[in-house]
Amino acid sequence: MSARRSVALCPGSYDPVTNGHLDIIGRAAALWDEVVVGVVNHPVRKGATLFDVKERIAFIEEATAELPNVRVEGFSTLVVELARAVGARAIVKGLRAISDFEYELEMNQLNRQQAPDIESVYLMASPRYSFLSSSGVKELAIFGGVIDSLVPATVARRLREELARS
Repeated sequence: MSARRSVALCPGSYDPVTNGHLDIIGRAAALWDEVVVGVVNHPVRKGATLFDVKERIAFIEEATAELPNVRVEGFSTLVVELARAVGARAIVKGLRAISDFEYELEMNQLNRQQAPDIESVYLMASPRYSFLSSSGVKELAIFGGVIDSLVPATVARRLREELARS
């Protein structure tokens, strides 16, 4: 009898990826044999992205290069369809606050209706990242705030370049 590899999916827009996202991805990588980071091509809830999907994927690939069981894929389908395609039995998300819980509860129920065999698993944000969001980082960057401890160095540099043009 062969052992079945456990696969988890960490979906999101990652516009841009933050150290909080990377903390959740790294913690998931310690729990599952393989973690697929799914980067949604055109998020519905969040509207247009600052960075295109290829650049967001590249940011995550660079930041997770030392995690051999993590791979990154773009997607333009339902999350549960991507989970099935990559063989994931779990969708892993991070929770920071009550507002995250309310949204994720709704998504969990919708996903469960579509794919009752795929579980949603939530990891609580580490205290040092409990306030961190991509939108907050972008707002800080727009007004010249210090973002270097909040995102990978490549992301910080690109945010400054991109938002300086605006």
